Amino acid sequence: MFRTLAVSKNHIVVKDVEISKLVDGDFLWYWIDFYEATEEEIELLSNPLHFHPLAIEDCRYHLQRPKLDYYDGYTFFVTQALNQGTLEREEVDFFLSDHYVVTYHHRPSQEINQVWTRLSQSTNIKKWDPSHVLYDAIDKMVDNYFPPVYQIEDKLNEIDENSKGRSMEALLEDLFDTRHDLLSLRHTITPMRDLIYRILNSQRMTYIHGKKEYFSDIHDHLLKLTEMIEANRELTTDIRDSYISINSNQTNHVMKVLTVITTIFMPLTFIVGLYGMNFHNMPELSWKYGYFATLIIMFIIAMGMTWWFYKKGWFK
Repeated sequence: MFRTLAVSKNHIVVKDVEISKLVDGDFLWYWIDFYEATEEEIELLSNPLHFHPLAIEDCRYHLQRPKLDYYDGYTFFVTQALNQGTLEREEVDFFLSDHYVVTYHHRPSQEINQVWTRLSQSTNIKKWDPSHVLYDAIDKMVDNYFPPVYQIEDKLNEIDENSKGRSMEALLEDLFDTRHDLLSLRHTITPMRDLIYRILNSQRMTYIHGKKEYFSDIHDHLLKLTEMIEANRELTTDIRDSYISINSNQTNHVMKVLTVITTIFMPLTFIVGLYGMNFHNMPELSWKYGYFATLIIMFIIAMGMTWWFYKKGWFK
């Protein structure tokens, strides 16, 4: 499917104009939006729009890395929006020149729909041009990067505080899931930051020179997002190391207690084993008070060793 929108020389928005009339018509500029396009509709990119086969191939095979390519008379952009629910990347492609913008996306795009609605309902059409459509769409994509990052920060604070008293295994599982989400976000945001940097430093796209301060604002947002992601990744590493240290300390404490108990029972086990051999020539076995004396000796040894370990600080 596709939809069209054109701006006449009288700055009037005209919708649903045939593509052939847009190409040959007398408009200030126009916008064609392809979404969930069929093979027949994709052919329109070749004729009558005459886009380069390599750019059309990039449109067909989505999830390309964000980039820009220069062609004769236009520039091709690959951008990535973010599904806030699943954190999946959704590619949106732009063909941009000074008198048209063509967008292509495999799924309905929330950002493109918002810009389309704003342009359709705008009372100041003069401020709009193809580069402003590109800016507005990318700006909304970047704005939609922030909520998932803030949610991850809240989740990390919850993991760090552990106010619900969850087990360490459950916390570490959530922590590793969060690190995976941060990695997915970084794979989206970092290439978009590099793309905006190329736009700002391009000398060939003369039709966006008046919009560079707007794209610079987007670049600042992406820098902030990159810093937030890196800070959160460092925080996940610190939390992971802290939990591993706590777990190791708890294990060492348990091993120390078990070692103390084992050490106390070693001489007691020796005594019990010695008098459990039942040889005939063992005088203590026929002694009237032998059993009680052995118990008293074992009790004294156990208490003495316990006192000694206490003095050494093993129970602190």
